[in-house]
Amino acid sequence: MDADLILFLALTAFAIAIAGATALVIFWPLALVHIRDRHPALQAQLGPGAFLKPAALWWLLRAGYRTTPDRNLSGLATPARISLLVILGGVAIGGLLWMIGQALA
Repeated sequence: MDADLILFLALTAFAIAIAGATALVIFWPLALVHIRDRHPALQAQLGPGAFLKPAALWWLLRAGYRTTPDRNLSGLATPARISLLVILGGVAIGGLLWMIGQALA
């Protein structure tokens, strides 16, 4: 493969990660507001300022919301989890492709 094509694919992977970040910014705050309004014990567990707190993001990534029997919470947290996975995957694939492209150039 040509190095330019690989770098283009790396740029595309980073663009997908940015799209995932956009979805995370939409769904994660909605899930946190739902938690604040209906699950005070869970809010206490996540703590204040949970939007970018690593422990709260890890809770989201490992689908900790599934232990709470609330379909509305699951409906808000699942797209946030998927978007977080898209961010991580896009950055990882983009970084790997960028390194390969640099090696071939």
